[in-house]
Amino acid sequence: MLKPINGTWFEFHHHNIKEGKYWNPIVREFSDEQWEAKVDEIASLGMKYIVLLTSAIIYHDWSEAYFETDVLPRARMAAKDPMDALLRAAERNDMKVFMSCGFYGTWVETENNMVSPEVQARAFRAMEQLYTKYGHYTSFYGWYLPDETAIAPYFDENFIKYVNAYSAFGKSLNKDLKVLIAPYGTNMLKADDKYVEQLKELDCDIIAYQDEIGVRKSKPEDTEAYYAALRKAHDKAGRSALWADMEVFEFEGDVYRSALYAADMERIDRQIKSISPYVDEILIYQYTGMFNKPGTIAYCGHPDSIKLYNDYKAWLEKNIK
Repeated sequence: MLKPINGTWFEFHHHNIKEGKYWNPIVREFSDEQWEAKVDEIASLGMKYIVLLTSAIIYHDWSEAYFETDVLPRARMAAKDPMDALLRAAERNDMKVFMSCGFYGTWVETENNMVSPEVQARAFRAMEQLYTKYGHYTSFYGWYLPDETAIAPYFDENFIKYVNAYSAFGKSLNKDLKVLIAPYGTNMLKADDKYVEQLKELDCDIIAYQDEIGVRKSKPEDTEAYYAALRKAHDKAGRSALWADMEVFEFEGDVYRSALYAADMERIDRQIKSISPYVDEILIYQYTGMFNKPGTIAYCGHPDSIKLYNDYKAWLEKNIK
């Protein structure tokens, strides 16, 4: 049975400047009303989950946060409180938001971010402030750890320690909040007994594996075998849920060095068919920039994004009863 797309990553600013060419400048000028409208759009396609990529970001020469905090400078944006707009609109639509725990170290320095006491201290303070300020929303569902790792072919031990430390702190604020990670390396990992033991060690509720189609590491016909093996491993481990982080973008030029635009629905259909039998939920990277509802007051992204919205809506009506 085919599964629908049930959630998406979301952002106030795309961390990779070249990739965000078609929406970064536009969303800077979004009002709170427009941010709410963007969430309403996502809900209009039946999606239930939103994963916020970054609550803040640090580059080598500048940094900003997307909420009021003493950890980093507040981002210069037209919206008064985009974080509140996100959670308020999500609550109104009965949606669940995974709040980002990053980036509180330079975003490209993933390995350092995982082991640095200074980065952890900033992140934990920010998490505490985020929960204090926004935790009253029923849409505040959990935490997302954006310092992602490669599984090559197993999790690095420092990554396991990082996940478990952040999970423990997040649950100290509220034990009911879920923890989600979205690692890459799906085409390299070995879903054997050693991997099963690592899954048992990881204190997280959900692992949404990147299908890596958009970054050209895999093809839709490859991923069925990857997720079938992961299904067996997760069933053996009996701990975290198995979700997919399905990439719905293309690059205009070189991978990671050019703008993102919407993939066509024919490719996305093949992606969904390959992974549907094995995953609990399909989330996408990402609605922002890749989809736009016709007539939206919160347009951002490549012109093809309207076509993808219409094509996916038609796909839903045809395939999901």
